Amino acid sequence: MERKGFSKENGKMLCDSVPVEDLVREYGTPLYIYSGGLFEENLLRFKEAFKELSPLICYSVKSNSCGALLQLVKQNGLGADIVSGGELYRALRVGIPADSIVFAGVGKTRSEIEEALEAGVYLFNVESIPEAQEISEAAGKLGKTARIAIRVNPDVKADTHKHITTGTKENKFGIDLEVAEKYFQQINELPHLELIGVHCHIGSQITDVAPYVNAMKRVVRFVNMLREEGIHIKVLNLGGGYGVAYHPEENPLDLITLGKELKKILEGLDCQIIMEPGRFISAPAGILATRVIYVKEGIKKTFVIIDGAVSEFIRPVLYDGYHEVEPIQDKQGRKNKVVDVVGPICESGDFFAKDRELQEVQSGEYLAVRDTGAYGFAMASNYNSRPFVSEVVVYDRNHYLVRQKNTYADLVKDEILVSEWQ
Repeated sequence: MERKGFSKENGKMLCDSVPVEDLVREYGTPLYIYSGGLFEENLLRFKEAFKELSPLICYSVKSNSCGALLQLVKQNGLGADIVSGGELYRALRVGIPADSIVFAGVGKTRSEIEEALEAGVYLFNVESIPEAQEISEAAGKLGKTARIAIRVNPDVKADTHKHITTGTKENKFGIDLEVAEKYFQQINELPHLELIGVHCHIGSQITDVAPYVNAMKRVVRFVNMLREEGIHIKVLNLGGGYGVAYHPEENPLDLITLGKELKKILEGLDCQIIMEPGRFISAPAGILATRVIYVKEGIKKTFVIIDGAVSEFIRPVLYDGYHEVEPIQDKQGRKNKVVDVVGPICESGDFFAKDRELQEVQSGEYLAVRDTGAYGFAMASNYNSRPFVSEVVVYDRNHYLVRQKNTYADLVKDEILVSEWQ
């Protein structure tokens, strides 16, 4: 049986049975490589874990918006969670039905709102009264009714990085539960809106079931209170944040246990459930393959300098993110050494691993940064005028170049020189 994802066989890294070294030799480095098989398998695992809730599962496009992977989302019957007009365009481009798209985010512009209304998205997740007013006005102008859910903040602190917690009073997201009833009443009176749902998202990279359970208990009580006040809630959006195991000593979120707990909490609520997974599906399905440029021996440290950089993958410095780094091809007889794996960009934050034990490597050899399928290419930049890198998807033993590496000309194609200065 073919193994899905990334594995080692006789010291050689494989992606869905295809040697990774073959891919880097054909397509160059830095290179994002995705296991289409594991991506799809994770989709199906998620569907299976929560099947008794009969949810509308909306894949979080922001985690990885690669068109070929979005095609797999569409083919497996999932919807999309979007946060911009660009993500709406990407989802519609691959055929994800508009009526299975949920539009989230705190700062939707008027043009984005109108684009979503024209497309016929299923639901807007609303975060404030001014936003609800803007959607109301846009819908009225277009002669439409906008379905909305209001995002509430249950003040549940999840054990995750401060930059990706979203469910406490200090965060910019949602409306605090203690004042939310008043907001619901005000928004419910606006014309051209159909207030049908409550949305809750407490953070990202959560690997413990307890915060979800605590948040949902509070939200269910709130839904029942709204119904007593005459606001009929038909949709409950549980959000996302389902965590993965980046570190060997970590465990991913136990989906089966969470599914059982949620079933008990939501029993009899009679709501359409929406879930918005992203990282859980895409993170383990990707690596960033890089080439060693130099090995620099310092007085206190050894630096393995690679051709990948923070411009390709920002998680280690932005989120203190841990990612396994390993040779694409192990070499027999080599010792391990404690090193820093760093990139070529002129920033001290341009690193992938610090004080990490790694098999000794030499210039020209290849390393893989693991679990980079989420918030990797999606957060890439052209800092230091570095072109965007290629992306490759391996699926059913075939490999497909799904994004061509940019050229230097691509870096400046949208710039306009001032003719008077020439």
